[in-house]
Amino acid sequence: MNQSVYDALKRPLRDLRISVTDKCNFRCTYCMPAEIFGPDYQFLPKEQLLSFDEIERLANIFVKDLGVQKIRITGGEPLMRRDLPILIQKLRNIDGLEDIAMTTNASLLPKYAKDLKEAGLDRVSVSLDSLNDEVFGKINGRGVTVQKVLDGIDAASNAGLGVKINMVVKKGMNDHEVIPMAKFFREKGHILRFIEYMDVGNSNNWKYDEVYTKKQILEDIHKVMPIEPIEPNYTGEVATRYRYIGTKEEIGVISSVSDAFCSTCNRARVSAEGKLFTCLFASNGHDLRSLVRSDRNDTQLADEVVGIWRGRRDRYSEERGSKSVNRKKVEMSHIGG
Repeated sequence: MNQSVYDALKRPLRDLRISVTDKCNFRCTYCMPAEIFGPDYQFLPKEQLLSFDEIERLANIFVKDLGVQKIRITGGEPLMRRDLPILIQKLRNIDGLEDIAMTTNASLLPKYAKDLKEAGLDRVSVSLDSLNDEVFGKINGRGVTVQKVLDGIDAASNAGLGVKINMVVKKGMNDHEVIPMAKFFREKGHILRFIEYMDVGNSNNWKYDEVYTKKQILEDIHKVMPIEPIEPNYTGEVATRYRYIGTKEEIGVISSVSDAFCSTCNRARVSAEGKLFTCLFASNGHDLRSLVRSDRNDTQLADEVVGIWRGRRDRYSEERGSKSVNRKKVEMSHIGG
């Protein structure tokens, strides 16, 4: 059993999310709006990204010295990073790492799903916000069809990867799609998780009155397909779980706005350029890249990271109502959600 390291609020670290690129082939309005991330936008040059060997070294330290059990690969769109299965294989060889997942828009999964599974990836979370091509094309900013994502989901499933679907619900954008999505993925046999529209970063012009809340989502579904709450799979699980009454089929809701879960948050994030963020809504990260590229050995590097986690006091979602949400925050495309 890996040793646990607790932060200042007695929260252990269990889940590490590693962004491997800040690039994406979609321009979703709530994450990378095209008017900001246009053709002239300067993405990170290759030398500023952590190499696979550097990521492997950091991951080893997080698992061995801080008690991380799960790693999730994110982006941008992680499959925009060349040779990603090589990184998955490196992570799979880390002693004590129980689970490797990836968040993706699924557009490139038909090409890579089999290789990812063979390299050791366990599961994927696929972002899909509508089953209507017109609505989805507007949301993704590229006119990408729903079928392209569904093909990726099928490719992942056929390769033997676990699949969950993430739907960001925004009032006036796709709240009318909650029921069609619930029905469709119930029939497909994939768990669908609804995510409240969040104020990550500063480029999506977030407004509280555009949040379609957990309460509203659950009421919509319950009227059509009655549901009941079920226990979390583990302490610190971000989604509250529900099942359709009389079945084992479930949905989840991630509600960091209306029903914050800071008190059990056990995850850290390493951004595409190698900064450690101890909160999704953080303004500043801790520069791990320069530490990894210095002459520090693994023990010294581990001590630095342990010290950062022990000093962590973040609980942004619990404080959101009492503090300005307009302070500068790291963009979703760097930190991966």
